[in-house]
Amino acid sequence: MRTERNLTRLDRVFARLDREPERPAHLDVPQMSRHRVALFSATLAFYLAIVWLVVTTSWLVRLDWQVMFFRPYQQWSEIHWFVDYYVVLGQRGPTAVMVCAWLGWRSWRQHTLRPLLTLGTSLLLLNLTVGAAKIGMGRLGPHYATAIGSNEMGLGGDIFPSGHTANAVVTWGILAYLASTPRARRWLSALSAVTSLGVGLATVYLGTHWLSDVILGWAAGLLILLALPAFEPLIARTEAGIFTLRDRLRDRRARTAPVTAPVPVPVPLAQRAPAVRPDGITAARETAARPPRTPVYLAPGPHTTRAERAPVTPAGSRRPPHADRLPHGQGNPAARPLSGG
Repeated sequence: MRTERNLTRLDRVFARLDREPERPAHLDVPQMSRHRVALFSATLAFYLAIVWLVVTTSWLVRLDWQVMFFRPYQQWSEIHWFVDYYVVLGQRGPTAVMVCAWLGWRSWRQHTLRPLLTLGTSLLLLNLTVGAAKIGMGRLGPHYATAIGSNEMGLGGDIFPSGHTANAVVTWGILAYLASTPRARRWLSALSAVTSLGVGLATVYLGTHWLSDVILGWAAGLLILLALPAFEPLIARTEAGIFTLRDRLRDRRARTAPVTAPVPVPVPLAQRAPAVRPDGITAARETAARPPRTPVYLAPGPHTTRAERAPVTPAGSRRPPHADRLPHGQGNPAARPLSGG
């Protein structure tokens, strides 16, 4: 009987990750619709209203002072350690690294730079708008307040609006903005709203921001998320330009690379076809018809002993040849002088 293995949830996750990545044919890019334009306009009006209420030292400033005098960090001191860690979710460095790692993986899997470019665009808008507002209004925080009941504006501070809150709204909200399905977008929107709300209240608990700073930070982050569709054409052109530059660099590298000659493949002698002469006789048949040659290292004639060889005067010798000189061992004994006895 054939049995199949029951895949666990972890096995299904790894099986999904091991699929071959494909570039989506159609990306769900949000458009600047009328509904979004209306939300953007309402949020901008709310932003300006908060600024006006603080500048005119209205009831909102009095509420700021009441919350500050309440000192939440003393009222609920047992959660101080948790709030110290939770407020990190609104800091620029750690949150940008975490979200960038996730969006970088999505860019690699989908073969598109849109997630990373969208994150970079939102952070750039955040630095420009929130940073300019902080410097322009120059409000001091609760720990550096100079006069009770004042709005502390224009005194060289940099806390209005809250950067932690705005950064939490943008950094975690960008995940909902780039979600691929409507259901995932709804869940991620709710999660990012709760996270940014907790970060803002954590700064009020620690006494680093006024309550109005947090409210304005929420509005500032939401304005950036609502305005992102207006920058989608610029993001698309930037992505196309980066890919075009990459292709040009690849072509230039291919043209400047040194061309190496192909290495000839040695052919075994047994596979070579015999050469054929014009008359149809192959080299092998011609070689077989020839008589065997005498090795060059053998003498051409019959071999004689050393004593039977005729004396030969070496070439270039100064000694003239003697006709009466006989070969060695064949001389006349009578012609030899007798030795004295």
